[in-house]
Formats: sequence, structure tokens, C-alpha cells
Amino acid sequence: MTGGTVRERAGSQRRVEHTMGTVFSFDVRGGDPGRIPAALEEAVLWLRHVDEVFSTYRPTSQISRLAAGTLPLSKCTPEVWEVHRLCDAARRRTGGWFSAGYAGGFDPTGLVKGWAVERAAAMLAAAGADAVLVNGGGDVQAHGGPWRIGVSHPLRPGTLATVVHADGDVAVATSGAAERGPHIADPATGRPAAPAMASVTVVCPSLTDADVSATASYAMGTASFGWLADQPATEAFVVLPDGETWHTAGFGVPGPHSG
Repeated sequence: MTGGTVRERAGSQRRVEHTMGTVFSFDVRGGDPGRIPAALEEAVLWLRHVDEVFSTYRPTSQISRLAAGTLPLSKCTPEVWEVHRLCDAARRRTGGWFSAGYAGGFDPTGLVKGWAVERAAAMLAAAGADAVLVNGGGDVQAHGGPWRIGVSHPLRPGTLATVVHADGDVAVATSGAAERGPHIADPATGRPAAPAMASVTVVCPSLTDADVSATASYAMGTASFGWLADQPATEAFVVLPDGETWHTAGFGVPGPHSG
């Protein structure tokens, strides 16, 4: 899907785009006003390209053709190879709780959006923007700052469960069933994971990693608490089905990954 809106204010540009079946918003502050608009357009074109290559709903996408057996992996673009390697590394890092392999096929949906947003934000930072925030369907990659990133409460629509105060390279990803219903599978069964948590939010430098960790943790349930606490440069915040919360020891401590 194409089209979008751009709003400018002193020293900043904002843009909203609809692609990959969701909404992406850009907030870009500072930098060379002669370079930033072109970089913003490049970032939007990148997201559209990712949709064309990785969409599981487009029969002509490389991922759909790969699943149908009409396109071998050896003939796919370098991006598909890169995502394939990232998914394999994510499977190993999570002990198999994140998996892109279902029914013998390859579906990297749980990783691609975060990876695409992270790269889009990096494009804008590389173009000289002082601060960048890209939000893809609620998952955020930020550079510079300061930023205040609100996390929706899964049990109380219209309210926030917590706020992440970010300054630097910070990513925030949340997994849960509040908005999309039970869509995260237990890799062992292929069926939707039992809802042991209402939502889990992961904060770390990379949205690719944050997205993977949030997805895997939701599938693991409360058994993920120890695993989350052991992940390097990572903090997490969990809302349980009864409304109680849990968080890692460093969540909320002042710093680049504050909450």
C-alpha cells in the first residue's frame, strides 16, 4: 500500500505510512534539511520493498514462492538470505522458542518487521538526523533523543502500562494477544501459546533482537523470567493476566534503557 502524510515543524519531520499490513510512523529531528527528506523517502521505499519480498499474503513475494516450492533459496535476494541467517541465530539464542519454521516451511514474520524498522531508522541516523524514532505497529526503534515511549496496557484499553524514557540507541517491542488475538505459536505444538502473560515488553539496543525476545518470551510464559534477566543489555516489563506486573531489575533505572 502506498501513500502517507508528512508533517513538518521547526527542526523536525513526521510521516505516517501504511504498508506490511500495519502503520509506520517516523519522527525525525534535526540534521541537514537538504538531506533528511530524501533519506525519509528512502526509508519508506525500503519498507515497501520488504513488504514485496517478505509478505506471506502476496503470492508473488519471494517468501510465498519459497513456501510454494517455485523459488529455491539459492535464487532469493540477499535480504532473504540475511533474514534466514537471523532467524536461525534467533532460534539458537532462544532455545527454540522463536522459530521461523512451521510445517516444514519458512515464515520469518516474527522477525522481519523489527529488522525492517531497525534498518529504516539506521538510514535516517546515517543521513545525519540528530534524533530518530520509527514506530512499526507499536514496535519502536529510536536513536538520539530524549524520547518517551508509551507501552499500551493489554487489559485496560486506552491507558499505558509503563513508559520507557529513551536516549540513545533503544528499541522497544511488545508481544501479547490484546490487539491481534492469539497469534504467537508454541513451536513445540504449532498451536497458539497458552496465555500465561497478558503482554511482555522488551527494551534493548536492537529492534530485531527485541522483537525476537518478546515473541519467544510470550511463547515461554513465566518460565521466561530468568531467561530475560540473563539477556545482555536487555530489560523487560511483563503484565500478567490478573493485572500484576513483573520487570527485570534494571527496568526503570536511569540510563539508555530506562522505563
